[in-house]
Amino acid sequence: MQFLAPLLPMLASAVPFVAPDAPGSHISLAEADVVPAVAWTDEEPIVGTYFFYWYDRESTAHFLNGDGSDALVDHPTNPDGYSWKSADWWERELRDVLDASIDFIAPVYWGVPGQYESGHFHWSFEGLPPLVEAWERLSAAGELPPQVALFYDTSTLRHSGEGRHIDLTTPDGKDWFYTTIRDFFSLIPPKMWAMRGGGPIVFLYSAAFAKAQDPSIFGYLDERFRGDFACAPYVVREVSWQGETDAVYAWGGALGLKPYSVAALGPGYDHHAVPGRDPLVVERRGGDFYRESWDTLLGFHPDRRARIAMVETWNELHEGTDICDTVEFGRQYIDMTAEYATRFRAGEHIAHAGSYADAEQVEVSLTREPEEAGLRLLSGGDGAMEAVVLDGVECWETRPNAHGPARYAYFDVDESFLFDEAGVSVRVDVTYRDSGCDTFEVHYDASDPSASVREGAFAHGGSVSVGGTGEWKTATFELAGCRFANRANGADFRLAALGVEPRLAVSRIVVRRTGR
Repeated sequence: MQFLAPLLPMLASAVPFVAPDAPGSHISLAEADVVPAVAWTDEEPIVGTYFFYWYDRESTAHFLNGDGSDALVDHPTNPDGYSWKSADWWERELRDVLDASIDFIAPVYWGVPGQYESGHFHWSFEGLPPLVEAWERLSAAGELPPQVALFYDTSTLRHSGEGRHIDLTTPDGKDWFYTTIRDFFSLIPPKMWAMRGGGPIVFLYSAAFAKAQDPSIFGYLDERFRGDFACAPYVVREVSWQGETDAVYAWGGALGLKPYSVAALGPGYDHHAVPGRDPLVVERRGGDFYRESWDTLLGFHPDRRARIAMVETWNELHEGTDICDTVEFGRQYIDMTAEYATRFRAGEHIAHAGSYADAEQVEVSLTREPEEAGLRLLSGGDGAMEAVVLDGVECWETRPNAHGPARYAYFDVDESFLFDEAGVSVRVDVTYRDSGCDTFEVHYDASDPSASVREGAFAHGGSVSVGGTGEWKTATFELAGCRFANRANGADFRLAALGVEPRLAVSRIVVRRTGR
């Protein structure tokens, strides 16, 4: 029967999806039923964290790898009873979350409709009643336990264990997607919900796991959720999703601050215990990495920065992004988070000091060792660059981009010169070699969220046709409404070289304020 294995996904997808009854009792609600224990205004700054509950010490689930090796990078200080099945464990963790001054948790949920008592992801359902029990205990004791949002790990759209690959453009796929979210909230009493905009907060992980997706999924979700829960969910989509939602975030905050309408940040990253992955380590540096991310977030003007800060993560112990109580770090990150969460909610603003606060311009000469004066080149990722000498001129040239046909060059201005402005104008002079590509464009971090994808982080600032003369020329771009908050993949603006195997060589960039 092995010859049938490749056909199983096709066979599973051919079977129409019929939604089972919801596993919980909190369904078919009226408006009067939706009353959270804590209600925040839509503008009130709050702090949350992604909470992983797939651990079970007794069975070694997510403690040991399949070969018996240690699956964890960091280790819980008290592993006894560390299990999704245990209300005592949940209560202990919720108390620590309160000590960290975190307002809500977003359990990382892999629920597959129908796998309520068996199946690879049944723990997603089995772990929620103990969470509710622990929350009720704290509430009965007169404490205010953290509210509960949903982090829908959309990996299940591709890896459900049933052979399905969910197409979110079809009625069947939309129903499957909604049922997944419905099941979670049917198990969580509304008084526990973390609410924003009149509905519970729903984080969606990457859209890449869907077979297909378009913006219609969000209207469908809104309509179905209102029918069952008498309110619309507050949807926070990951940047990979097509369409508009209440807010947007980027996964990867543990690698560095991701400052969208929901800001994500974390303590560092190390997944060396996960089999089959290439090495990737972002050192914690004794807590300095985490402090710097929080300080950068507090450097955004309170009127313009995110109102929700998400800590990535509470306890992803496989990837070393945890801030919970561990053997390796004790309660250091709990205490640090409590300090910064309090400052964030208070609206504290850290002004950027530096050498370029009164400067009229910043620049970089792209010699073999770039000569930076308030402007720096960021090379890496889809912006790979290489130092070369062309016609006797030292410069940097774009290199192939593994993520698409365009090639980019990213630049970041010093924060003391310009950072998170309400909308200033600048002039950018680019000295380039007139050869190697058809055109190049400027994309910049703008204050108008409708100016481009990712809330204006890649606004179009003009383009230049490249003639192929091989001469060195200077192009000038007038950029209006600049925000320059490092949202363009960590930079303030980029050059995009377009064409067939495009190459763009640049020797100097100057950025000047205008209209001061």
